Amino acid sequence: MEEAEIALALKAFPCRIVDYSRHEIYALAGLPLTHADIVVSGTLICRMAPLHGRPVEMTRLRKGDMVAPALLFANDGAMPVSVETDTKVKVMRMTKESFQKMIDTDARLRMNFIRLISSTCVFLTRRTRVLALMSVREKVAFLLQKEAEAQNTLSITLPRSRQEIADSFGIQKFSLKRVLTEMANEGTITINGREITILRPGNLK
Repeated sequence: MEEAEIALALKAFPCRIVDYSRHEIYALAGLPLTHADIVVSGTLICRMAPLHGRPVEMTRLRKGDMVAPALLFANDGAMPVSVETDTKVKVMRMTKESFQKMIDTDARLRMNFIRLISSTCVFLTRRTRVLALMSVREKVAFLLQKEAEAQNTLSITLPRSRQEIADSFGIQKFSLKRVLTEMANEGTITINGREITILRPGNLK
């Protein structure tokens, strides 16, 4: 939708901007989702706490992302993750009732919301597969292949620190470093800080 269309759609329905500071708790796991929030600026980090071990980073929400759309109208709308700000964050907030009325008045908005829920379910299915079914090596290979596709080159720059990457996979930092070192020693990749060159893509897994 164009900006003018968005402004017109919002005009008839009350909303407000809510500000959060850096490293502030946005939501705790187990508490209900009470509003329809869309990120206007900044980054939110969603983490799931396992029974044992470190919290696992599930995803990051940035400008334009909606917070937990699949839970908004669920019978049990309890948050499965805790959400914290990584930077200063602004969200546009509407009540569930206002958001429902808004999508009821515009078929395109309603279909956009349905697509968003569907895409979220696909993402969570794939994310669960990565976390639960892949070995550490497969997780690292998945990351390198994904970044190579996104950056359109075999010489990639890791987007985050090794600790942040380890957290996103629910593994220890030393396990990540061990696998990267093994790949480098066997000639599959070269490493220079965050710069990694994939020499033999077929040997990643």
